[in-house]
Amino acid sequence: MYDPDAPTGSGFWHWVVFDIPANVKELVSKAGNTALNLTPKGAIQSKTDYGTAGYGGPCPPVGHGIHEYIFTIYALKTDKLGLDANTNPAIVGFYLWQNTLAKASIVSYYNRK
Repeated sequence: MYDPDAPTGSGFWHWVVFDIPANVKELVSKAGNTALNLTPKGAIQSKTDYGTAGYGGPCPPVGHGIHEYIFTIYALKTDKLGLDANTNPAIVGFYLWQNTLAKASIVSYYNRK
């Protein structure tokens, strides 16, 4: 999950998961909670811009306006990216870009007044 509207100059990564097996059709509720270990076997949740692995919910600055949150799933030409849980989102994105066959996104919006 990526927020391009975060006032950082580079957006904000809220969740990064990769190496999800190709046969997985869904992620269960609370899969982003690393303590619950609910991601599919072999999937890796790497560091977000919060500095930790796992899902970190939207939290735009009060009064900053509507933020866009983009969830993107990728079909890759490789089963594994060869990265680990300490890999930052920019490097994961680079490896995704090199291996993408197709992708689809869902966009949501959130505003704190």
